[in-house]
Formats: sequence, structure tokens, C-alpha cells
Amino acid sequence: MSILPRLSACLALFILTGSLYAQQTVSVPRADGALTPLMVYDATSATCPPLLLISPGAGGDEKGMRYLGEAMSRDGWRTIVMGHRESGMASLRADVRQSGGIRRGVATMVSTPTDYRARLMDIDAALQWSQQRCRAPFKALLGHSMGARTVQIEAGALNKLGVHGEGGFDAYVALSPAGPDEVFPVAAERNIQLPMLMITGTRDSGMDGDYHWRMQAFDALSARCSWLAVIDGSTHMNFAGAGVAGKTRTATIALTTTWLDGLRAGHCGELPNLAGVSLTHK
Repeated sequence: MSILPRLSACLALFILTGSLYAQQTVSVPRADGALTPLMVYDATSATCPPLLLISPGAGGDEKGMRYLGEAMSRDGWRTIVMGHRESGMASLRADVRQSGGIRRGVATMVSTPTDYRARLMDIDAALQWSQQRCRAPFKALLGHSMGARTVQIEAGALNKLGVHGEGGFDAYVALSPAGPDEVFPVAAERNIQLPMLMITGTRDSGMDGDYHWRMQAFDALSARCSWLAVIDGSTHMNFAGAGVAGKTRTATIALTTTWLDGLRAGHCGELPNLAGVSLTHK
């Protein structure tokens, strides 16, 4: 093959794949003057796309959750993964050293009010940055682990830290939600009024119990169109894309896109029946 056909083939491939999403890193100012790093996966669309903000877990950053960022972009969403510096890897290492172990270090971080207030400022900064470009017709917030806790607080869950979110989203997704503990009282989610999708796995244990502890957060929900999905064999870090996570990634993408697209269309919708995934709805 001559060089010209090769270049033409490469250009065609670039155009085909580039039309799915464009990825960029930006830093945006938040209310206290600090900068919030964002990884933006922008869907190519002639109209203003719906918006999904993603909050990673303790020690995570804007480079994580890539599998969801790319998948949601392909589904037509402007997807933004936020970096939370106050609860990122450097801060987690410091907490681990001071607390004398990873378990205690994580426990310290996920129960620190100032870390959540910083995360909520990051959310506001990302939301404002996106809305300045176009006002999304539908906005959703998704989080994993400490990010799921952040989602629960932003959605209106009662907590013992005195931290309150601004709301303003149309739907919420919590991967590895937190049940009752030193942050959330029993039935903390009872006041949440907007639909929420919670996803956990049978090996998704937390500091206060196994996945049944996480399911208590769903039990407290009363908002219609809310769903719980339990993926057989999925571990906590599988939802961040780590480990042998192919099944978890595939199921999480399918569940999230189907649920959110159904809400955007104006109905609760039915989640797909996937092998090894049990579903409950309200």
C-alpha cells in the first residue's frame, strides 16, 4: 500500500474515533480561590449535551474512572471527572501515616467535614464551568466510595458532620454507597427526593460491613424511580476500574446509561436484565 492510502485510512480512523468524544484536562477556580482539576470527556453533538459529573473515591483523582468517562461520552453525555485534592492520594498518604494504617487513614478521611466541604466546592466549580459553555438540559452526579458518600450528601442525606449540598441535579448515582456509620445515621437517605441509582457487589465490603450494609442506604430511600443493583462477585475497587473488573465495568455502564437515558426521556424505564446482577426498584 502506498503512503497516501495509508494516510487516508489513518485519517478516516481518526475521524471515526474522534467523533465519539474529545478529552481535555482543565483547572477551574472554586469559591475559596483554589483550583479544581477536571478531566472532560465531551460528546460531539450539534446541541448542548446532558451533563454527568463524576466524583472519585478517597485517594482518587481526575484521571480515574476513565471507563465511565469514555462510555458516557459515547452515550452522548458531557462527562467530567473531578479531582478532589483535599481527599486525593497525597492527602490520603498523610492520613495513613498519621493514623498508623490504611484502614484508619481512610476512616479519618471519610469522616472529615472539611474534605466534604471541599468536594462540594469542586462540584460547584465544575458545574459552573460546564454551564458557562451551555446550560445542560439534564444534570446528574455520580460517585464511587467517598464519591458515593459525596453524592449521598449532595442529594440530601442526613449526616452527623453538618455538611449540606446545594442540590441542583436531576438524578444521582452511587457506586458503593455507605450505610449507617459515624457519618450517616440510620435511614439517612429518607429525605432524598430525587431518583437515585445505587450499585454494589457481593464482594463490595466496607469498614462497617459487607454489601448488605451498603444496601441499607437503598432501603431508606423513598424517591420513586430509584433502583438498587447488586453485581455478583464485584469488589469495591472493581467499580473504580481496578483489578479483574471487566464484568463490573460492563454492567455498571449498561445500568447507568439505561437508567439515566430513561429518566431523560421522561420515564423511570426498566434496567437491563444482566447475568449475575440482581435488581430492586422503588
